[in-house]
Amino acid sequence: MQEIKDRAASLAGLALERDAIWLYDRLAALEKDPARREAFTKIATSERRHAAIWEGKLASLGEAVPAHPRPSWRVRQIAILARIFGTRAVSDMVKALEGFEESVYGEHADVPEVEEIAKDEAKHAEIWRDLDGGAKARSARAAMSAREPWHRAGGSGTLRASIFGVSDGLVSNAALVMGIAGATSSTQGGFVVLAGAAGLLAGAFSMAAGEYVSMRSQTELLERQIELERAELEAMPDEEEAEIAALYRHRGFPEGEARAIARRLMADPKVALETLVREELGLDPEELGSPWGAAIGSFFSFGAGAVIPLIPFIVLSGAPALVGSIAATSVALFAVGAAVSLLTGRSALYSGARQLGIGVAAAGVTYLVGNLIGVNV
Repeated sequence: MQEIKDRAASLAGLALERDAIWLYDRLAALEKDPARREAFTKIATSERRHAAIWEGKLASLGEAVPAHPRPSWRVRQIAILARIFGTRAVSDMVKALEGFEESVYGEHADVPEVEEIAKDEAKHAEIWRDLDGGAKARSARAAMSAREPWHRAGGSGTLRASIFGVSDGLVSNAALVMGIAGATSSTQGGFVVLAGAAGLLAGAFSMAAGEYVSMRSQTELLERQIELERAELEAMPDEEEAEIAALYRHRGFPEGEARAIARRLMADPKVALETLVREELGLDPEELGSPWGAAIGSFFSFGAGAVIPLIPFIVLSGAPALVGSIAATSVALFAVGAAVSLLTGRSALYSGARQLGIGVAAAGVTYLVGNLIGVNV
């Protein structure tokens, strides 16, 4: 029985490590920042050691080591997005993949090799913490989050917002279009297009306005916190220097070295403020985000999803338009769900099927309601 478990763990581990090697090699090749490129190369080297461990384990069990298969769909999509948008844009996806790897190893914790690999995985977390800009706060909760960055929510990256914007537009307008299609006759396709276009514009403008207000409020709040920290730095420089020293002591620096670092940083008020804002408040002054950028991105991502159910009614009429809309929407729903799996770490098939089920249920209910209303009015 144990041999069967060891074999399953070895095969699963080898597949994960080969995916990770392929992905980190690609990220290193794409990365222009020398520090980040070195970090990716370091992780790839570590993953090669892990793969060798699993290959050795399989050989000791008398099993043939599988040939190198094609990388999984997930890592190939992450690599494509990294090539288009840059490696920083896919950081959350890569960390989700690391988290998935951790969960798989957790299922085989009784296999001796897993414990050895887990130590290396902890070092990966340290590398990602450094890539993310160091410890974000001094609380125990923040320290734990820093050790395992894939457990954090991951912020509001552009790709994340775009994927969910497309999803919102697709589901809401598909439901609207199906409801109108159910309420009107097959010869009244113009009503469907008109209602769908209105729904697209109303939803897109609503999303854009909401995103602008939300981002603007968040930016103002963060700017206010930075200004308060600046005022404290000017009014109480000694106390702030002590805070900086405490931050570095918390990160493992000896008392004398922590104080020396704090003095050097305090010599330049701009650097001191940036350090306090990053380390104490967990903010990046250079990445507060643009309200207008967020609004425009939300408008177009929602519109891109919302237009899909409409296209068949624009180019076709009658039953073919309805069937075409259902088919196009179904394919798009599954694709969006699969894209979400890049962020959540779940199976692309599961996420795609779940998104398809939710969208079909919403559209089916509105179609039936529309059909009932259309018959009775």
